[in-house]
Amino acid sequence: MNVRINYIKVIKITLHKGYRNKSRSIHRKNVRNRGLGSIEKYLIEYKVGDKVDVITDPSIHKRGMPHRRYHGRTGDIVGVRGRCFEVKVKIGNSEKLLLIGREHIRLNRFSLKE
Repeated sequence: MNVRINYIKVIKITLHKGYRNKSRSIHRKNVRNRGLGSIEKYLIEYKVGDKVDVITDPSIHKRGMPHRRYHGRTGDIVGVRGRCFEVKVKIGNSEKLLLIGREHIRLNRFSLKE
């Protein structure tokens, strides 16, 4: 009599903590906005002291894309380093200095009214 025993091997898959981990919904564009954006965002001149919003553009991740933790935050431009801007963002009780490319920032709406 042949007895066949099947063993089920349980495989535990490790959770990788990469730079863009759990960012599927944050870094998703609308269907009609997919692809590279317009050239207008490159023509805006930012000055030191401007209030900007950190809005990451998922189609451009080559230079100066901040971590997903800073998406939607507002900060001040402190300086310029090469083609990127130094933006000081407050999170909790600490202030962070981020190097962000101009594709991932926009002027704050409420600071434009002043």
